[in-house]
Amino acid sequence: MNLFKKIVSKLTSQPEEEQRQSLEKLGDSLKNADLDYKFAQLFTHSGGFFNYCADEAEALQTLNQIIRIEGIRNMFCWDKDLQNFLDVVKTPYTPELQPGNDASFITCEYLIAYDGRIMLSHNNILHYHSSRMPEKIIVMANVSQIVSNLNDAMGKIKRNGNIKNLTSISGGHSKLDTSSHTNTKLFLLLLED
Repeated sequence: MNLFKKIVSKLTSQPEEEQRQSLEKLGDSLKNADLDYKFAQLFTHSGGFFNYCADEAEALQTLNQIIRIEGIRNMFCWDKDLQNFLDVVKTPYTPELQPGNDASFITCEYLIAYDGRIMLSHNNILHYHSSRMPEKIIVMANVSQIVSNLNDAMGKIKRNGNIKNLTSISGGHSKLDTSSHTNTKLFLLLLED
């Protein structure tokens, strides 16, 4: 019986372990690459949808395509600047998270090139736990938000002060929250500064 448990345990954990090793190998092969390129590769490798936008007009067009293709009908979006984007593409939104939201449109604190994660705080998702976010998350960020690693991000956060409730998401799932959705789709609109 003990041998059977070992075999089952090995089989069930193997894909997750292989994915982690694959991500580490890709990260090692990109260690000398530009931060934006490295971030984009690792973010997409972990399941995220990366969209580079040269300007706000292109970001608006890409956002509209995502909304149309994904069939998004109502978004959680509390950021006033992002709400302006949704007004232009005529997509309903609520400033508070509601059960009827089928997507969220948010900003982020930093993009971490080391492993392709996106760092969030209460500034981005208010007081909500990231596991409560809808299954489709669209993040808008600037190239200047890309940092080399978690230490760089934490150093910048300490200098800026008063940022709380930090979490991070990557690709299709949250890295810090164990109760996240298994079929989350994470889209990034990366704008040139």
